[in-house]
Amino acid sequence: MAVPPHDLSDRAAAGREIYARNFGVSPAEVERLMTRHAGAVFTREAYEAAGGPGWQSPALTDRDRSIAVIAVLVAQNVTGQRLSTYLSLARRNGLDLEGLTALMVLLGSYVGQPYASLGMEAVQRSADAEQ
Repeated sequence: MAVPPHDLSDRAAAGREIYARNFGVSPAEVERLMTRHAGAVFTREAYEAAGGPGWQSPALTDRDRSIAVIAVLVAQNVTGQRLSTYLSLARRNGLDLEGLTALMVLLGSYVGQPYASLGMEAVQRSADAEQ
């Protein structure tokens, strides 16, 4: 069962807003989606984490965060909807196809061509979907 929004700490409420923004949906919809996929307890903890300095600090831009998350997902060989979500976020934060391609080339040197090539395939799919 989901934690009602009025029962969220300020930090969790801020984290829920981050997830909603990242997924491009309303806070109520992100609550429904995340709870369905991960359960209420995990979702609440994810909100608490996202409400902290990683996603809230002015020391990083949302573009910086997008690049970091994409790099980690590619390094862990996470593709599909999760990577697509953050590729879309990166585009909304000003990272274009050229920048995402350069990122995949760079990651190929550090995480290996197999993972980076899968990441590049996701970049291409998301670029094709945007056209």
